[in-house]
Amino acid sequence: MLPIMAILTEPIGSIPRPAVLLQTVSAFQAGKIGRDVLERAYADALRDTIQRFEETGSPIITDGEQTKSSFATYPLSGLDNLASDGVTIPFADGHTRQLPRLTAGPFRYGEHVASYTKTARAYSKLPIKQAVISASAMSLLYPSTEIPGYSREAFLADLIAEAEADIRGALDAGAASVQIDFTEARLSLKLDPSGNLLRSFVALNNNVLDRFTPEERLRIGVHVCLGGDRDSTHSADVDYAGLLPDLFQMNVGRFYLQMASEQDRKRSLRTVGELLQHHHTVFVGVIDPINPAIETAVEVRDRVLEAASFLPIAQLGTTDDCGFAPFADDTSTARDVAFSKIRARVEGTALAARELGI
Repeated sequence: MLPIMAILTEPIGSIPRPAVLLQTVSAFQAGKIGRDVLERAYADALRDTIQRFEETGSPIITDGEQTKSSFATYPLSGLDNLASDGVTIPFADGHTRQLPRLTAGPFRYGEHVASYTKTARAYSKLPIKQAVISASAMSLLYPSTEIPGYSREAFLADLIAEAEADIRGALDAGAASVQIDFTEARLSLKLDPSGNLLRSFVALNNNVLDRFTPEERLRIGVHVCLGGDRDSTHSADVDYAGLLPDLFQMNVGRFYLQMASEQDRKRSLRTVGELLQHHHTVFVGVIDPINPAIETAVEVRDRVLEAASFLPIAQLGTTDDCGFAPFADDTSTARDVAFSKIRARVEGTALAARELGI
């Protein structure tokens, strides 16, 4: 029998990869082993991840993104029209991540997430949640100077079609919900405090979402956070107040909001309550993946009760602030810690539901 939660609770997505998987990937990239060995390592990691996810009591799980290079770059697998000198994203501790740069058209995804969804469903009878990268993040691949013979307008038309196919493929493959990772939303306000870049990102993503029915959009959500990577962030100094009004223009049914690590949660929750529409479900972050301390179920309960004082209980869910390892090489959080934090979220959410009498 599948677990039933009085208050919805979902993970964001990524789980730290086992050390043996990372070693196998490195060996494959160095040409020391064959693809068959790599595929076995992926299968072992996926099987273990899903089993451990189930043991947390989580009513909905992900594949932990075990076979993705990162939450952002999976569509670029196998593409040969990319250069390495794309947009650079700086983090507070000084490290950076760099996106590729598109060199020629047309733009097509090298991989869609439906394959991940189908594979994960073969390992579990629990509902599977699937994360996809936002069209706005992929729009950063196009260079500042026009690609000869492939205009930015042509690129955006191709991108919108590919982003739609990514989401639709996941839904058709049986994903219970689809989460659009929009972590560049908060960063955009750091790059352009006027908000014009953020609004252009929202408009682009809505061009994708407009291709789905209202019923389908109830199963589609958007995730925003501070951009956690290697225990650092890229936009912690950006105020939620500048983000939330435009974020809630996204034509989705679900919002997954980093909140556990927020400096002034009450003010942010109050703002969310003012923006909330009747068809929205808000999943409030009650777990901080960057903090090495494992939250207790009681701490989670108290965060849920705090959120319930601002948001209707029927529209409230819980989640983690961010994925535990959005990039495959991020080993800053141990797998055991990640699963312990997930268990605390599940148990704490249940405690809150009982206290609320639901």
